Amino acid sequence: MELSVAHERWPLRQAFTISRGSRTAADVVSVTLQAQGISGRGECLPYARYGETVESVMAQIEALRGDLVAGMSREQLQQRLPAGAARNALDCAFWDWQCKHSGHSIWQLTGSGTPHHLQTAYTLSLDTPEKMQQAARENAWRPLLKLKLADEQDIARVTAVREGAPQTRLIVDANEGWNESIYLQQATALAALGVSLIEQPLAVGQDAVLAQLPHPVPLCADESCHDSATLAQLVGRYEFINIKLDKTGGLTEALRVRAHAQQLGLQIMVGCMVATSLSMAPAVVVAQQASVVDLDGPLLLANDRPHGLHYDGSELFPPTPALWG
Repeated sequence: MELSVAHERWPLRQAFTISRGSRTAADVVSVTLQAQGISGRGECLPYARYGETVESVMAQIEALRGDLVAGMSREQLQQRLPAGAARNALDCAFWDWQCKHSGHSIWQLTGSGTPHHLQTAYTLSLDTPEKMQQAARENAWRPLLKLKLADEQDIARVTAVREGAPQTRLIVDANEGWNESIYLQQATALAALGVSLIEQPLAVGQDAVLAQLPHPVPLCADESCHDSATLAQLVGRYEFINIKLDKTGGLTEALRVRAHAQQLGLQIMVGCMVATSLSMAPAVVVAQQASVVDLDGPLLLANDRPHGLHYDGSELFPPTPALWG
């Protein structure tokens, strides 16, 4: 296969802030694989939290150019690159190419059955309680809001949001920003405020203690969950896992993670980095069996790709083949 790889910058509607910092654009890496006159596309978002940069991810992909020309398969790719953004872009490009080459949809190739539309969370960026309350008021019509949190002031933030959106279901994401003391102080209060899920309250490597602590609100592993090998240790610490294709290294491993997690009794959330519809489309396949869906990345962009995913409010519809799959 012939390989094309590019860095693309997609401006956001407004700055997006989490506990680790802010961004004003999504810097993605896009991949196109071409053979027999057919092209397949994939996209990833290199993430500094996992030691990735645009340059390092592009270098990982470029290093496989010769292998791709020599006929490397999607199955062989799983052994050539570790789980992460680079493998994700290539893996999803392989799937897209296979769909177009075979004339079968991604639903047929993965045995997923007829797809249905999904209800996605909409994320409110970390900010002051007053600004988060205003954002909540503007989005109070949405059925599910996800709040980015960070520290001891989070109860004030969630209280303000609850006042701004009294009927909306709320989930929160601390992005490893708490310690055990903050968790114990805030978890019960969050339950009283009607929060239905807490993502990654403690840092990776410090979350084993969650197995010994009360869970007044179900907990979801995000940064602690990457590929299938990371799942067993999460049982007892978390009730949910958040599957993101940039962590699993593509759709191939994401489907394995979902199946293994279900066998272990873990519930499924499917999330995303802030990126275009080309990143979201493969995740829609995994999300068909998810209890919580957070695939709002394109809604946070100033503009999306042509043929992007269709959203009707917070309802997300399956991708068309013109986009992917």
